[in-house]
Amino acid sequence: MKIVLGRDDLAAAAVEAAASAGAAAERLDVRPVHKASRGFLQEGTADVCELAVVTLLQAVAYDKPVALLPITALGRHQHQTLVTLGEPGVGAVRGRTVGVRSWSQTTGVWLRGFLTEQYGVELSEVDWIGYEDGHVPEYADPAWVKRAPEGAKLPADFLDGRVDYGIMGNELPADERIRTAVPDALTVASEWAAGKGFAPINHVVAINPAVDAKAALAVYDALAAAVEPTQGPVNLNPVGFEALRGPVTEVARYAREQEVLPRAVSFDELVDRTCAALGVRASRLGG
Repeated sequence: MKIVLGRDDLAAAAVEAAASAGAAAERLDVRPVHKASRGFLQEGTADVCELAVVTLLQAVAYDKPVALLPITALGRHQHQTLVTLGEPGVGAVRGRTVGVRSWSQTTGVWLRGFLTEQYGVELSEVDWIGYEDGHVPEYADPAWVKRAPEGAKLPADFLDGRVDYGIMGNELPADERIRTAVPDALTVASEWAAGKGFAPINHVVAINPAVDAKAALAVYDALAAAVEPTQGPVNLNPVGFEALRGPVTEVARYAREQEVLPRAVSFDELVDRTCAALGVRASRLGG
């Protein structure tokens, strides 16, 4: 069993659990972890792989051999990811350029959902610029999303003023001029999460449906024990089908509205895929 997980502790727990279930297990150390996505989906290079949740949804929409193991590998608030070198203020994005690494990037899907629902910004009012393709080759960006010149990088374009705003998570450069466009963004994010009853999630764990079921279930149990819940009104690291239902359903809706998905993908479809692959009821995986 080949396993790709970004966190060393989770990867070690998964490998040990799979081996204890009788599988010959090894970790494929891919950094950054999102670079493993295309090989996993297109070539079957891993049996268990950390995926951005929107990549998972796209893969299901295009009927790739993938199923959800309901573990959050990365959860975080997202309101702070829209940044500017100017004065804070969300409404000012209207008529301005906003860069995002990929239109199908999970961080961007969440942030654009907030812009529309919380701040009344129509996506058509913004000049969107993408820098990379997503991880599912069948998908193409909407015609109204412009593509940056070949070789351009979002952090550099943002710092040099070639785009007015950027949506950036881990790739955010260190520069004291950078401000969050949403004033007091983390407080706003916490209030949003408390109102919804869940926080945004970024990465989950996926499996190839042909995986050894006994080993996959052992991996789930080990990861469920290793992922520690966070303190606060909502848990940033939910585990189990019911805990993931809220955030995955929400981001799937945003993705469909933003033309990131070619069709709607329901959470129950994800549950059914996993249960069929592993031969278990949903309750075995926190359903």
